[in-house]
Parts: sequence; structure tokens; C-alpha cells
Amino acid sequence: MTELVLFSIAESLIAKLASQAYEETSQVLGLYHHLQEFTQTLSLVKAVLLDAEEKQQQNYELQEWLRQVKHVFSDAENVLDEFECETLRKEVVQAHGSATTKVAHFFSTSNPLVFRYRLAQHIKKIKKRLDKVAADRHKFGLETTDIDRRVVHRRDMTYSYVVDSDVIGRNHDKENIIRLLVQQNPNNNDKSLSVISIVGIPGLGKTTLAKIVFNDRRIHELFQLKMWVCVSNDFNIKQVVIKILNSNKDSAHQQNLDMVDMEQLQSQLRNKLASKKFLLVLDDVWNEDLVKWVELRDLIQVDATGSKILVTTRSHVTASMMGTVPSYILEGLSLEDSLSLFVKWAFKEEEKRNSYLVNIGKEIVKKCNGVPLAVRTLGSLLFSKDNREEWEFVRDNEIWNSMKSESGMFAALKLSFDQMPSNLRRCFALFNLYPCGHAFDSFDVTSLWGALGFLPSPNRNQILKHGANQYLCELFSRSFLQDFVDYGIGFGFKIHDLVHDIARYLGRDSIMVRYPFVFRPEERYVQHLSFPENVEVENFPIHKFVSVRTILFPTSGVGANSEVFLLKCTSRCKRLRFLDLSDSMYEALPPYIGKLKHLRYLSLENNNNLKRLPDSLCNLLKLEVLILSGCSELLTLPNGLRKLISLQHLEITTKLRVLPEDEIANLSSLRILRIEFCNNVESLFEGIKLPTLKVLCIANCQSLKSLPLDIEHFPELETLLVDNCDVLEFSKEHNNQNSNLRLKIVNFISLPQLVTLPHWLQGSKDTLQYLLISSCNNLVGLPEWLSAMTCLKTLCVTSCPNMLSLPDGIHRLTTLERLEIDGYPESLQHLTIDEPEEVKEEVEELE
Repeated sequence: MTELVLFSIAESLIAKLASQAYEETSQVLGLYHHLQEFTQTLSLVKAVLLDAEEKQQQNYELQEWLRQVKHVFSDAENVLDEFECETLRKEVVQAHGSATTKVAHFFSTSNPLVFRYRLAQHIKKIKKRLDKVAADRHKFGLETTDIDRRVVHRRDMTYSYVVDSDVIGRNHDKENIIRLLVQQNPNNNDKSLSVISIVGIPGLGKTTLAKIVFNDRRIHELFQLKMWVCVSNDFNIKQVVIKILNSNKDSAHQQNLDMVDMEQLQSQLRNKLASKKFLLVLDDVWNEDLVKWVELRDLIQVDATGSKILVTTRSHVTASMMGTVPSYILEGLSLEDSLSLFVKWAFKEEEKRNSYLVNIGKEIVKKCNGVPLAVRTLGSLLFSKDNREEWEFVRDNEIWNSMKSESGMFAALKLSFDQMPSNLRRCFALFNLYPCGHAFDSFDVTSLWGALGFLPSPNRNQILKHGANQYLCELFSRSFLQDFVDYGIGFGFKIHDLVHDIARYLGRDSIMVRYPFVFRPEERYVQHLSFPENVEVENFPIHKFVSVRTILFPTSGVGANSEVFLLKCTSRCKRLRFLDLSDSMYEALPPYIGKLKHLRYLSLENNNNLKRLPDSLCNLLKLEVLILSGCSELLTLPNGLRKLISLQHLEITTKLRVLPEDEIANLSSLRILRIEFCNNVESLFEGIKLPTLKVLCIANCQSLKSLPLDIEHFPELETLLVDNCDVLEFSKEHNNQNSNLRLKIVNFISLPQLVTLPHWLQGSKDTLQYLLISSCNNLVGLPEWLSAMTCLKTLCVTSCPNMLSLPDGIHRLTTLERLEIDGYPESLQHLTIDEPEEVKEEVEELE
């Protein structure tokens, strides 16, 4: 994979070397001349990388040359990182060090004289290697191309629900499936569970068809309970049951049931399904083991009269094994429907469509054999491009002949990937580290990208997620991402199995560890390791992966749980940027962790045994994200938090009664703060200023009584989430409309003391865009002043049973795009809305 993104790495290195910070520091250390020469040679190599990438497929020597370039670039990144670390260390010593500390610093290995000599030697060695590969470039007759002209014409993201009008050519299939769901089971008088299987090749639209059926009004009226579960590769009975139990809950309220035994789970399942006529969708099933299926079916079959299971699968064996009626075989789209779908994705609605381009499009569509994902991917690739050569390039590309996979699907995806900018390729290829069918959270993915330096550096008024969300938009525009859910402070999404295959095809410097594992010598250059399964990692030869930068445990409930593994990670893996130790059971961390000077991301989430952290943790001057949420036994936080001058995102769970607020307030880069399950804390931020904070999340703090919020103490705050704080009353002394907070996103969830919205929210009338209120049982209504919000786009009020009214002036919310008020039609009977039209339609549906 890295051989395909070297251009992006070269750009990143050159940008760093050209920055004012590098120039000033290199002059102070006497390294300016060395770095200038290095930059010049780097520019020569960069100039031929795009052509080398295009020509490498058929040239083994060129592939080997690119591998050498990769190793040089990797070592160069590490050296420049050391350069940055020394700059940060100097800042910390000057800002927080005593005279004794400063003297010790002079005599340490970080002494500027020692450091300058050592770094100069490293740079000379790397420059010598770079000179050699630069000279070797002439062997291959490479052309100079200094600008990556591959761009993406982005579309806006959409929500996960599917609107019938957006699905082309599937109305007949939809009606057939609904007919099967409505009819009684002919074999047994509808007394037992009926199972209907939709089967077809990847990319054909099985999941999309199941969605439009699932969301049809007739189905909603027919079944008391509807559940959707994505099964994918791992047909683990316990995990499927957990997914069923969580299927009707939003992400904020899903239970962590991994530690609950199967006896309790099956009891909860029976209680959920008892006396209800239900529809369960099992999406993307791969299992062909009859014993496993029968075991699951018997658990689900509780008073099953009229209940149905709808299965989507690519396997005819699976469909036949599970189905109680003949399988529904999904066919490809007709040429006419395929062309309509292509045109929808390739042209803007208002565009005058060039008939010549449409004719080329028809020839491209024929190669897709009616597979909607292939059609949509290539339509996205050509979106708003009016150059006929670009269309002909896609139509005539030799990849159609070289990749004979299912119905041209793999070729279509590879074509789209080949047209991605180099920086976007780096991000996309890391999807290889997650198991097939994984439900992604944008925070997890973008944190990984940020830790590895794949994102543009944010400016003073941004946080990393802004650049990351731009990348997600670009990937979405290529149809590489699907099932987007916007929950205000982030996104949930998935990727299609075939898209995952492309990432796996590209991820040659990544390993998803499966057992038994056999180490091969060439793998010592692998940079990313993922452990998706509960395996005994103590025998894994982590010390042999000298270049590893990522250690990831992506599956919920799966952690490292090996002291040997942890010791090897912290003492041997000196180049780590991203270390995920979530869901582990360590009582303490070794002090060696403070030596991981390159580390940007450290997660200790849900380490339920962790009691203390070493103070050496505060030596991680490059650390940008520290996750301590779910560490329910953590007695204290390490001394010296203020030294973490790069820290942007901090999550805390602790037994402390009083947080070290002075230390937190001195985190000069802090943008995101989450305080969760701090059940001994009664008040927060009395008189403390957090001048750089943009996102504040307070969750599950059962003793918290006060949370003063005003512009003086939170001048940059944009996002506020408060969840499950039983005794919290927003401080009355701040209940005035002159607080002038400039909030954009507000979530209030499970707040029993919330009767109406706090007055200080009025100060955000010109900025608030997203307001979610959920499970606030004593909320009686929304205030009239809410109608004065000039920018509000999303208003969601869910599970608030005592809400009596909406503001009379809600029709003045002309910017509103999304209104969700569920389960309380009687409170809306007298509501009249003249505009906007989409709000009126949504309320009419509720009535």
C-alpha cells in the first residue's frame, strides 16, 4: 500500500521542512544546511513518484526501488519526529521546569549539544540513502509530475435511511418481498418462525432492498417490533444476541453486554420478544453451519406467531439452510435502470447533460452487468467531469480485462481508487485494519488517521476532526462509504464487503492478526497491526516488528490482557504513534510508556482494573489523544498533566472527588474534554477557564450537581453533550440570556431534572445548528424563545413522555431541515406549520 502513497508522504515531509518552526529550530541547532540539502533531494524523488506508481505493476525492479524509497521516507519521518519532540521538550522545560530541572536537562541526553550532534548524524545517513535512490531513478525513464491532479468532486453526506425515490429499479422486488412478509406461513398455520432469504452477488443491493422494505409503512403497521442486525463474517451466537438486544437503541444507550453470561442474555432476549409479533432482519449472513443456525433460531422462536426473519446473503447454501420458503434470487438491474442510476450519480440535477457523454456512460454501464454499486461508484468517479477523455479513459481502461472478478465490481472499485489523490489513499487503505462488517465511528477512524499524520494540521480555530470529516466526505462521494448516521458530534458508517476487499488488497504494510500466526522476515517492515480476535497475545512476536506504528484492538470487548505483550510494546516498539489498549485488564502501566516519544494516541478505555498511571505518562509530549473513560477503578491521575502540551482530546473516568482542574486548564492545546462515570464528583469548573475548549461532554456523573457555563470561562465552546446526570441542575446564577455562549451542537440526554431548556442557551440563537433532547422524563415543553434560533437545522426530541407542547412559533424555524419528535402524536394535534414544507410533511406523518 505505501508504495501507492509515497507522493503524499513526500509532500508531508517537504511541508514540514519548509515550515517556519523547522527553519528557526534548525538554525538554532546548526542543522539548517543539512535539512536544506535533504529537502532538495527529496523534491527530486517526489517529482517522479506519481509516474513510478503508474508504471510499477509490470516492473519488479521499479517495485523494489519504491520499497527502498518507502524505508528511507519512514526513517526520515522518525528523525523529523525527534526534531519536533526536542522542540516541545524545550518549551515544557522553559514553561514548567524549575532551575534544577533545567540543569538536569542540560546534562541529559537531550542536551542541545548532544542532540544536535546525534540528529546531524541521523540526517547525514538518511540523506546518503536518499541520494542513492534519487540517482537510481534515472534507470526507469520516469517522467516528472510534481502535482497530483487527481481530485474529488464531493457530494454532501446523507443519512442512513433509504428513500424509495432514491432507489432505482427495485420497486418490483420490494413489493414481492413485502408480499412474502405479509402472507401467512403456509406450512404451519403461521405458528412458528417464518424465514425469507434474499440472495445475490456482492454489490447487487440486497441490503438496500431490505432497508426499503424495513422502512415501509405497511411493515411498520404489521409488526409490533422491528430489529435490524448486521451479522457479517462472524456468526457468533452470543454476539448476534447482543446485537438483537441493542438493535432498537441509539449509540448513546447501547449496553455493553460482552461480560454478561449467555444464560442472562437469552433471558433478556426472551423478555424482549415475548408476546410480540416481530420482524428481524439478519443482514449479510455468511454462516453455512446448520448447528449454529438452529441454535440461534431456537433462542429467537418465542411465541413466534406471525413473526418473520428476513435474511440477506450472498450464499445460496446459507439461504436454503435458513429459509422456510424458496429463496428470493435478486437479479441485476436492467440496462435502462442502470443508466438512470449512473446519470443520477454522474451529473448534477441542474446540469444540461451532454448526449455524447451519456452515450459513453451507457457503454461504461454495460461493463457493470447491472450491479448498482459498480454503477454508482463509476458515476461518482465521473461526477461533474465534462472532459470526454476522462470518460473514455474509464470506458477503455485495461483494468476491465485484467480483473475478472464478480460482474466488474472489483474493477470498478479499483478504477475509482486509482483516481483518488495520494493523501486520500493513505486513509482509505487503513480500513484493512478493521474486520469485515465493522460498524465505524468517525472518531475512531479519524483519530487513527490523525495519529499517523495523514491529516492536514488544524489551525488554531480547528480540531482534527474538521480535516478528517473532509476526507470522509471525499470517500463518501466515491461511494466507498455507506449507511451514514449523523449524531451531531460525529458520524457512524459502514463499508461494503467489496470495498473492504479493496482495502485488504492495498494494505500490504498492515497485518490483521489471526491465529496460528507465523512470522515472516519481510514483515519486520509492517507498520500497522490489528488484533480483532480474543487470542493469547503473549506469544505474539511483537518485538520483531521494528517499524510498527499502530497497535489496534478494533473489536468491542477484545483487549490485550497480557503483561508480557504490554512490556514488549512499551519497551521495544519505539516508533509507535497509535496504541490501543482498550478493553484490557491491567492494574498498572509500566514506566517505560513514557519513552514512547512518538506516541500521539493512547486509549486505556474500559480497563476496569487500572488503579494508577505512572507519572512518566506526562513525558509523552506528542500525545494528542488520551482516553481514560471506563477506567472505573482509577484512583488518581498522573502528576504533571499540564506538560502534555500537544494534548487535544482527553477523556476521564476516575474515583477522584475533585479533578485536578488547574492542571487540565493548563493543557494549552485541549479542544475536546469528556468526563464520564466520575460518580464522586459533585461540581466542575467553578472559576476555572478552559480557553481553547471546543467540545465538552459530561456523562454518567451521578453526583454532579452544578455545571456553570458562561462565555468568560468557555469562550470557544461549540459542542455540549450532557448525558445521564441524575441530580444535575444547571446553575441558576448562570440562567440568563446574556451568557453569549456560541454553541453549535447541544445534546441533553437522560436528565431527570431538566423541565425546560436552560435560559443561557438563548445566547446561541445565531449559532445553534443541532439540538437533541432524549429520555428527559420531566421535560414538559420547549420554550417559545427556541423559535428565534436563526441557524437551527436539526431538532430531535425523543423518549420525553411528559412533553406537552412545541413552541407556537416553530414555523419561524425556516432553516430547519430535520425534525424528529417520536411517539407523542397527541401532543401535536393542534400544531399548524406553514413553512418550511419539509417540516410540515414530517409532522403530518407523525399525526
